[in-house]
Amino acid sequence: MARKKIREYDSKRLVKEHYKRISGNDLVIKSAQVTESTDLNELIEREPWLSSSKLVVKPDMLFGKRGKSGLVALNLDLAQVAEFVKARLGKEVEMGGCKGPITTFIVEPFVPHNEEFYINIVSERLGCSISFSECGGIDIEENWDKVKTIFLPTGVSLNQEIVAPLVATLPLEIKPVIEEFIKSIYALFVDLDFTFLEMNPFTLVDGKPYPLDMRGELDDTAAFKNFKKWGNIEFPLPFGRVMSATESFIHGLDEKTSASLKFTVLNPKGRIWTMVAGGGASVIYADTVGDLGFASELGNYAEYSGAPNEDEVLQYARVVIDCATADPDGQKRALVVGGGIANFTDVAATFNGIIRAMKEKESKLKAANMHIYVRRGGPNYQKGLARMRALGDEIGIPIEVYGPEATMTGICKQAIECISASA
Repeated sequence: MARKKIREYDSKRLVKEHYKRISGNDLVIKSAQVTESTDLNELIEREPWLSSSKLVVKPDMLFGKRGKSGLVALNLDLAQVAEFVKARLGKEVEMGGCKGPITTFIVEPFVPHNEEFYINIVSERLGCSISFSECGGIDIEENWDKVKTIFLPTGVSLNQEIVAPLVATLPLEIKPVIEEFIKSIYALFVDLDFTFLEMNPFTLVDGKPYPLDMRGELDDTAAFKNFKKWGNIEFPLPFGRVMSATESFIHGLDEKTSASLKFTVLNPKGRIWTMVAGGGASVIYADTVGDLGFASELGNYAEYSGAPNEDEVLQYARVVIDCATADPDGQKRALVVGGGIANFTDVAATFNGIIRAMKEKESKLKAANMHIYVRRGGPNYQKGLARMRALGDEIGIPIEVYGPEATMTGICKQAIECISASA
């Protein structure tokens, strides 16, 4: 499972689009997204309520505490919303120690209300935790003792008996409505492969639930079966994180292939770099470097999987090597070309792309004093490893090559010993 945050706009869009299918009832949610490219006139044509309602506007940037930070404006007309957005669009703010520009806003009707409720559903290893409080809103943390939580094991339906402890103290006139709402939201949560969904607060409008503020996360590994349900979903970068040109290039490659190509620069001046096959293996390699006390020297997080073809691996490897060899300073560096034991990926074929890139970048690898450590297993791995050994002799670069008899963590230790010896 990969938990990916989505914008509040998309959380509300998904809940609105699927609530009736799940529950048989409408959930009246109105919201609009505003970015630098938004044409307000076109937006009004699609969402005519914008010009006839009092509005709320706030950043939609994956950070919380917007109200307490003075970033929520209430009871505005459309002209005032436009002024609010213009004054803040592209401006850098600091939230939770992270700085970044505000690029996206959500606009909604202003909903006067007296009651504020809280619901939170979190997917866990063996099921889901469901929390509820009748004291929701910006002070939920100060009223955490009033939050009730139940745990629902995987495969168990949420029925009236199980949900009863959450709504036990509600007034009788609203208890059935909120009980049904919790059950429906949980069913929707499971159906759409949410991993996290929080409404803080939601209220009642004309006796019907209305989410005012929402946060959501999806399991992006379930995209293959949910692409129609999710529609044009966006998984934004965390607030304050901006892709470099090289990261954007790999992201573009990733979007054009059925394989998976991931690359994140952690420290451009790091002396340990990775080019790892397999999502699980890539985490093990990165964690091992950190566990051995060298997280500050880890240059990147990288992962390729899903049997990319030779040309895709070539383009990918070029980028990793260019970053790993930038600004040589005479000190030794290490590149870990690792992976677990592949199930179906042809190791020799993917290594062909890496070998071609290393031949192209021979002078850069030598200038950066790069030492390369290879560990891999799987189909055709003997042939792939033999080619890697031959490459070291051909271009005169130190390449240590191991098969599945070596441990994944072992070559991380060797890479650390290499750079430590020259420190």
